[in-house]
Amino acid sequence: MKTKTLEALLLASLLGVGAGALAGCESQGPFEEAGEEIDEAADEIEDEL
Repeated sequence: MKTKTLEALLLASLLGVGAGALAGCESQGPFEEAGEEIDEAADEIEDEL
């Protein structure tokens, strides 16, 4: 009985971590947006040279 409880707890933990990782990747924070703007500006400068 302990083994089934432990397996269920482990599975629930893994699913929770996986769901949290996916949810964290969906939204962009302000630093991510700023980084993309910097990349775009660098690409524009490179194109002008």
